[in-house]
Amino acid sequence: MENTNERLKGIVKEEYSKIALQSKGQNETSCCGAGSCGTGTYKIMSEDYSNLEGYNPDADLGLGCGLPTEFAKIKKGDTVVDLGSGAGNDSFVARSIAGEEGEIIGIDMTEAMIQKAKANAEKLGFNNVQFRLGDIEDIPLSSKRADVVVSNCVMNLVPDKKKAFDEVYRILKPNGHFSISDIVLKGELPESIKKEAEMYAGCVSGAIKKGDYLEILSDAGFTNITVQKEKQINIPDEILLNYLNSEQLNEFKSKGSGVFSITVYAERPETECGCEPAAKCC
Repeated sequence: MENTNERLKGIVKEEYSKIALQSKGQNETSCCGAGSCGTGTYKIMSEDYSNLEGYNPDADLGLGCGLPTEFAKIKKGDTVVDLGSGAGNDSFVARSIAGEEGEIIGIDMTEAMIQKAKANAEKLGFNNVQFRLGDIEDIPLSSKRADVVVSNCVMNLVPDKKKAFDEVYRILKPNGHFSISDIVLKGELPESIKKEAEMYAGCVSGAIKKGDYLEILSDAGFTNITVQKEKQINIPDEILLNYLNSEQLNEFKSKGSGVFSITVYAERPETECGCEPAAKCC
């Protein structure tokens, strides 16, 4: 399992290192902006940031599958951690809300993305936005550091989602909360799609069922778990037919299975006995 997880991380690092060197237009030429799962010119998952305060076009690579800051309840002076921060798109929007007195920390495991995000922050003259190289399964931050965690279409790329959400819980302050946009499934993906590295990097085959996703949040100890927004992602047949034959495509559609974008909110409660949820003593 460990070797499989490391292989998946390697796939993601390789693909997103390439994306860091591309423009938004180039990245929008396939699902999730991954530039790899198909050749159609589709803008499938990403949302329009252009009307958001703090939006910076240089940081927008056309990635993401929602607007997590829209539901993040960020306040002036908050410490906000952006997991999978890419070129800094959501971090800069969060900074516009948290203000100069806030602190924004972006975490990304791709060196090329970190370099691009740092360059963008320097151009903008932001001294309260920093970007750190790190793994979401082992976030390089001390415990109880963040008021708010945001993330956009990244958790589906993390092999061990339980470990990742345990880490989100760890870095949040008691009464802190997160707003995360991500991809989930209803029904099953065909095996031929599950095995495709391109579809993993494209934010499809690493996704899990919505019910399983919400159960991981509950098991991690989060409360007030709320799906704030949900929409179906319609992957064009032209892309699916790269991995399925016509009969398999029709069977996939007839089963009512689908790929969905959700933006989910949850809180870390104020624990009374001071123990972590894994201890199961609260």
